[in-house]
Amino acid sequence: MAIPVPTKVREQIAWSYANFARAHAALEDGVTKYKVLHHIIRNKMYHGLLSGKISMRSLYDDERLKMTVPQACYYCGHRDNLTVDHLVPLVRGGPDEADNLIWACRSCNSSKQGRDMLVWANSKGFFPSILLLRRYIKIVARFCEEKGHMVINLENFPQTDAPFDVRLLPTKFPPLPELNLWVKTK
Repeated sequence: MAIPVPTKVREQIAWSYANFARAHAALEDGVTKYKVLHHIIRNKMYHGLLSGKISMRSLYDDERLKMTVPQACYYCGHRDNLTVDHLVPLVRGGPDEADNLIWACRSCNSSKQGRDMLVWANSKGFFPSILLLRRYIKIVARFCEEKGHMVINLENFPQTDAPFDVRLLPTKFPPLPELNLWVKTK
């Protein structure tokens, strides 16, 4: 499959989520290089999302994960001095809902402030854990669907009322050995 160059918001979200699904499957399989099966997963996910034959899994899975993983900062894994953080910042217009609330240590929360998670992570030189990225993409997708932004050209996205820049959704991921399924608790 040729690598698509997203031009619409829906394509950007679908390609980012499809790449997440590929990475998630490979990490679950415990491999250090993608196999043909992982590329097939990405291809089917991308085309399924675009056609509407496949949808993203519910945020319920992410909420259940919140209750089962050790209580730790979603960014760095520290278990001390935890606060609640809005993944998509409330001050930027992110939702004030449970789906958007995560644990963050005081240090990460203070450092992130009102910045978008992807902007902040990039400034700190780290790629978010796969399961944190899954939650973030779902929140972005839900917002864009509700606001009718899915059909907007990416070049026009900055003129929307979105509390994030959908163009920052990762479409290329670091090599598998550099990815974490979840943060390691410290």
